Amino acid sequence: MSLSQELLVRTVVIHRSLHRHTLVLGAERELVMSSALISFILVVVGKDLVSAGAALFFWITSVILLRMMAKEDPQMSQVWLRRNAYQTIYPAKSTPWRR
Repeated sequence: MSLSQELLVRTVVIHRSLHRHTLVLGAERELVMSSALISFILVVVGKDLVSAGAALFFWITSVILLRMMAKEDPQMSQVWLRRNAYQTIYPAKSTPWRR
């Protein structure tokens, strides 16, 4: 083999369907379903046109905001939850058993 053949980099095609995020209506699935559930509960509990209008307004605005959030990062809620789990400061210790 010549040196030029050894330096060729093999490319592997990774199909988009193998690493696509689970999105519903362009936003995170869990958050869209949660906002739909809140809207549905508001309609059922209110039982009038005002609560139905408020629920529809809430659901449309929440889907719009969630889509904007998903355009920035499709997993932003998981990133935010993981970020909140971190401590504000980590003390400098070599081991957990150090005094």
